Formats: sequence, C-alpha cells, structure tokens
Amino acid sequence: MTEISQSVTELIDQLSKLPGIGRKTAERLAYHLLRVHESEAFALSDAIRSVRENVRYCSVCFNLAEGDLCTICTDTRRDASILCIVEQPRDLIALEQSGVFQGHYHVLLGRIAPLDGIGPDHLTIEALVDRVRTGNYTEVIMATNPNVEGDGTALFISNQLAEYPVRLTRLARGVTTGSVLEFTNKEILADALNGRQKL
Repeated sequence: MTEISQSVTELIDQLSKLPGIGRKTAERLAYHLLRVHESEAFALSDAIRSVRENVRYCSVCFNLAEGDLCTICTDTRRDASILCIVEQPRDLIALEQSGVFQGHYHVLLGRIAPLDGIGPDHLTIEALVDRVRTGNYTEVIMATNPNVEGDGTALFISNQLAEYPVRLTRLARGVTTGSVLEFTNKEILADALNGRQKL
C-alpha cells in the first residue's frame, strides 16, 4: 500500500478536526486544495490567519469585531432601548438576516449546561447585568435557543434582571423546540421576533 505524504496526512488530520468534517470529507478537501491554483489555496490560509489575528469579541456586546467595538454597537441608527440576548455570534447573524430586529445585542458566548460543566460564571451574564443596570433599556428579549439549556439560561437571566425596570420577553415559539437558531430560516425567525411574548 502506498503511503500518503506526511504533509497531506497532516492536512487531512487538521481538516478532520473541524466540526461536521469526517475523515473522508477531510480527504476530499485536502485533495481539492492540491488541485486548485496555489493562489486559491493560499487565499484560504491567509483568510484563516487574518481571522485569528484580527477578530476579537466586542468589548460591549461580545459579538465578533475587528476593533474594540462591533459594527452593530457603533451603528447610531439602531434602537438603543431594546436589547436582544443570544447564545453565540452565529445566532446574532441569523437574527440579523431576518431583517426585523433593529436594536442592540448581547452575546452570552454559550449557555448554562451543568452536565457539561458550564455555569453562569462561564458566560457574559455579569457584563449583561451591568449593561442593563447602567443602560436605558426598556425591553430585554431572551433569544436563547428553544431547548432545555436555552430555556434554563433564559430563566436564570430573567431572575438576575428581575429587579430592573425592563420588560422581559422571549422569542415566540415559531422557532421549533429543540432547534438551533443558526439553522432556522429567516421567515420563521422574523415571525418569532415579531410575535415575542412576555416572560
């Protein structure tokens, strides 16, 4: 049996570590990168290096940013009285693609999951409470994923914010229980945002 070169083996190993990429898919991707023009392959490696060197979390909302603040936090046209809480930056992107929400966001960078060893201290909940305490928000929307961990996280946060004079709402259940916001189509997300309910 012919041995694969060490460089190709290493590339396959690294690609197979990506989420949703099995060994066979990693092999196909590796051989694709060997077939394309080197400028295309190097453009991919440059993009990976650039994102690792330049992208960080926004100092206010914890969205992805290339400076201290993300583009949403610096947009003065957005409604600064409404705050939408999401688990991950990809959930924020999904809600933005619905084109309905024009307020501000707060990204938790996860959800409370005791079985996985993730508690409130592992998330950005303390920063969230500080934002609500010092800000002029009239409504806080819980847009955590509609599953056990997401609901538990929303309940914990609503208890933390109970003493503040803000209206607490949750996305309407147009989003199916057990689903993930990232994979929900924009029409369902738009309905869920427009039909949000009081907690």
